[in-house]
Amino acid sequence: MLLIPPPVRPDPEHVPTERELREDLACAYRLLAHFGMTDLVYTHLSVRVPGGHGHQFLVNPYGLLFEEVTASSLVMVDADGVALQRTTWPVNPAGFVIHSALHRGAPRAQCVMHTHTLAGMTVAAQAGGLLPLNQMNMELHDRVAIHEYEGIAAMDNLEERDRIMRDMGDRCAMIMRNHGLLTIGRTVAEAFYWMYYLEQSCRIQVAAQSTGAPLSLPPPAVVERVRGQASDSPVKGWLPWQALKRKMDREQPDYRD
Repeated sequence: MLLIPPPVRPDPEHVPTERELREDLACAYRLLAHFGMTDLVYTHLSVRVPGGHGHQFLVNPYGLLFEEVTASSLVMVDADGVALQRTTWPVNPAGFVIHSALHRGAPRAQCVMHTHTLAGMTVAAQAGGLLPLNQMNMELHDRVAIHEYEGIAAMDNLEERDRIMRDMGDRCAMIMRNHGLLTIGRTVAEAFYWMYYLEQSCRIQVAAQSTGAPLSLPPPAVVERVRGQASDSPVKGWLPWQALKRKMDREQPDYRD
């Protein structure tokens, strides 16, 4: 029988160390690979590192599969995606355009996650956006921004960062039209929580639509009530995050290397 001690509740005022952030972000990369939410070596997860001079973030080295990312392989970059440390792997500054927009302008965007999943891209191609088909979808009601497609994010269109920030507002998630999904969080745990359930919501929607049966949409008052029942705690997503880290510690402990 596996005996697991109950986790100690976190201190919302705790400022994580760089090592803690490296391990959490590497764990998130492995989990996205585990749950089938990757696009080969493309897309990024990033986290702000407190202290230092100016804005500093950890991001994946360009060319590694998510399942290969480790804590030590993550690269420190500045707000423009330029590496601040010696690395044998390149960094994709163009891929960091989306992340830098939110890290710069959204106070709660300590961690930013961006994916290109089949379900996410399918919903991103639909005019109606995310529908309130399930309580997972309803928790995200009015928490999901929409950003219209402007082409592949690149360093030659830095003005898009302002529009991404404007469109996100005070929300925690975004559907990028004809592109993919994006979430932010005050912690890696929170950003992962929103990404996991945004992805699940998209999968539910695509599956429900694929049946061809009429869709059942709850009354707006019910949707609002469910949305209000979901907490917005500073430690959002912390409890499942502890369970997921235990899973990775059992199955892929090298993420901490």
